Amino acid sequence: MTDRKKVAFYTLGCKLNFSETSTIARSFQDEGFDRVDFEEIADIYVINTCSVTENADKQFKQVVKKAMKLNSNAFVAAVGCYAQLKPEELADVDGVDLVLGATEKFKITDYIHDLSKNDMGEVHSCEISEADFYVGSYSIGDRTRAFLKVQDGCDYKCTYCTIPLARGISRSDALESVLKNAKEISQQNIREIVLTGVNIGDYGKGEFGNKKHEHTFLELVQELDKVEGIERLRISSIEPNLLKNETIEFVSKSRTFVPHFHIPLQSGSNDILKKMKRRYLREVYTERVGKIREVMPHACIGVDVIVGFPGETDEYFLETYNFLNELDISYLHVFTYSERDNTEAASMPGEVPANVRAKRSKMLRGLSVKKRRAFYESQLGTSRTVLFESENKEGYIHGFTENYVKVKTPWNPELVNTLHEITLTKIDDDGAVRMEFQNGQMLNAERQMTALYQ
Repeated sequence: MTDRKKVAFYTLGCKLNFSETSTIARSFQDEGFDRVDFEEIADIYVINTCSVTENADKQFKQVVKKAMKLNSNAFVAAVGCYAQLKPEELADVDGVDLVLGATEKFKITDYIHDLSKNDMGEVHSCEISEADFYVGSYSIGDRTRAFLKVQDGCDYKCTYCTIPLARGISRSDALESVLKNAKEISQQNIREIVLTGVNIGDYGKGEFGNKKHEHTFLELVQELDKVEGIERLRISSIEPNLLKNETIEFVSKSRTFVPHFHIPLQSGSNDILKKMKRRYLREVYTERVGKIREVMPHACIGVDVIVGFPGETDEYFLETYNFLNELDISYLHVFTYSERDNTEAASMPGEVPANVRAKRSKMLRGLSVKKRRAFYESQLGTSRTVLFESENKEGYIHGFTENYVKVKTPWNPELVNTLHEITLTKIDDDGAVRMEFQNGQMLNAERQMTALYQ
């Protein structure tokens, strides 16, 4: 009897990639492979790549080196967005044996017959126009929350973005399939599901292979809210023009959807938004934030913003900074613009020097700290529910409230994947969050914690 082969996975990039990695991992397990941690010696290492930023490209090479250091004879496969955009470039990386594009990645076990190392990576990559069918995915067993893919691809033409080139046209999972996957997740003792996709607000488009919207994102949210066994549902990043007031109002009264929104802005300057070919102006963004605050004053609102886009003068950047400073939001995800091949922005005039990009990024990251602090302070004295994660970080266990306040308490494995009512009482200077115990047990009354300031 031969030993079962071991396979390990490493995911770069977004929540959508995590959901797909988990699905690919299950296909290996169905074929008789044992999944092990990436830090362990494996026969096969699968790296799910990202190409949103230049750093993600560099990270891939570092991950390959790490795999080769663990086992120089291991078979290394690359899948994902970078593998679709630049398959030959990945195949040239020392140690890579197989590169699979957008449609091939879900059939990876069909391509692995011989685990011998190749002199050069073998490439199987389709034309992106062929990526017109949908493959459902969700993550289970990797974290205390599950990422549920509901949509893939994008029909938008943002001038800085390679995702349509890497993932193809906008298409959606059938509503019945999403609900089936959600029910399967709910049976695995997972407390929270995060909806993910490339452009989830476009849900319903391409649901049955056509370009019509069979269902809307609101209808998806309404049906998921009825699924028994799910305690929390969280919406990941959603475009401001696709986040309708009806959806915001439904979430405010929902049984399971939590008061947390992550809404890409990218720039607070209308002139830059037009150059980016975004489908809204900043006035729409202001309206969305205002509507959320009207019906959910305690909601957490996260913002994506890009600095250093071609043509972003000091005046345009200050427009963005001042706009965000005055806006009632909770935190920022700041991205420094990097030129991507085959995008319109890469050939635009008005290149912003790297040192200026770095300075602007630092300024907005500082603003994010200020915004998060203000949001956390607004939550002090309120009662919330925390879901604890599974990782032991320097002797502490962390968790998030429904409105995305991060809390922590000394490590206790019994708290993993459990929900607890707490009262937010203090923001520690060092970012620590404390939970008070009485005789070794959590207080039955108001369990006190402090909000983690990041």
